[in-house]
Amino acid sequence: MAGNLNELSKYSMEDTEKSKLIKEALNESIKASFIQCSKADLSLEMKKIAERSYDYDEDVCNEVEQDSLPGDLREEPRILRSVSRMGMITKYCPKCGRKYPRRENVCMDCLVHLKNISDRIDVSEIQSNPQFICNGQNDYKSFGEILDKENLLKITDFDFTIDDYSAVLHDIKAQAFMNFDNLVKENEIDFDELDILEKIILFTKSFVKVDYKSYGGQLGYFESDVILIDDRQTKSLQITTLIHELSHFLIQEILIHILCRLWDCSRNSIVQTLAAFILSYDDFTLLIDEYSAHNVEGRFTLFGFQDYSSFTLIEQRMKGERTADDIEITKMIGNTFALSIKEILESLIDKQLREDIKEQFLKDVLDRPNYRALEMENCQILNDGGFIKAIWLILNEGLEVASSSIDELMAIQKK
Repeated sequence: MAGNLNELSKYSMEDTEKSKLIKEALNESIKASFIQCSKADLSLEMKKIAERSYDYDEDVCNEVEQDSLPGDLREEPRILRSVSRMGMITKYCPKCGRKYPRRENVCMDCLVHLKNISDRIDVSEIQSNPQFICNGQNDYKSFGEILDKENLLKITDFDFTIDDYSAVLHDIKAQAFMNFDNLVKENEIDFDELDILEKIILFTKSFVKVDYKSYGGQLGYFESDVILIDDRQTKSLQITTLIHELSHFLIQEILIHILCRLWDCSRNSIVQTLAAFILSYDDFTLLIDEYSAHNVEGRFTLFGFQDYSSFTLIEQRMKGERTADDIEITKMIGNTFALSIKEILESLIDKQLREDIKEQFLKDVLDRPNYRALEMENCQILNDGGFIKAIWLILNEGLEVASSSIDELMAIQKK
């Protein structure tokens, strides 16, 4: 494999966007120190203000002339008095989302019965069963059947182009949109009323099931078709965990779709198990998977706060097995997969939502950012030809090992 990895280096090019962002973040390290000091000064000033006492004189406040106020503020008391006469806002239209007072029962615009706001479903409690379907002429029932000589030869020949790869990404996005639309409609969700964590949970449930853990040191993990997260963590950490683990799902999903295309087969647990095995049997693919997920996480959060421990541990193990150049090429493959995963996620998580994530992060995080850790990043990606060769390398090497590891495959399938 080392020889094949080295050949990929001639297909490398710079990821200029990532490189620019990292350089800007590193240049911000001095500014960050200044901001930290400024925040400390501001906190001290706010404390002084809080310690002061102010008397509230209702008679004086009532003497404020309405004509001296802006138009929108002059109207507000009348509106509030009107709402007060009708009753408190307690209902909403499940179709348009408009809110209504208690006494109303029907949305006359949509001609549907109103529902109580208190009855709205908690997004974290929604049970999802997202579907990603690949249909083909073959439906393999065993590992021995799918890993026959003919199918392994199809992997060796690898009749798969960058256009085929683009079609795979399109299929995954289309099915995710359909899953998301079904979740919103079936649970009568007013998306605009959700906070940023709830929106990310809902997006994640369009791809995988989400469950919650309350023990162990991990913030979360992905296994089979479920992401488990620790909901005791801050909202920002739950968001980054969901995005990180969702990236693991998506790189596996991409490989599943590629295998189904090459073998003209339907998606089932056999194909899913093979993709999971390929991404976990060796540090080579483990680092690709982990580095890719880390890279995607960095796209949707603030530079300087990422946890590098997961892939640096793998990298340390690889140093005794691979050359430094091999490791950098492996990261390059991970970077290129990350571009595809970011493309899929950005179709749902738009610019405004990305800003909302960053704002939530700033609310929750008290530590100073560690910009210097960004120096270990790799900013190289593969061009289209090199990326197709890398996918072939991953599948060809992985399935060769899988064909002699049937017992291990069966153990993974049972999980």
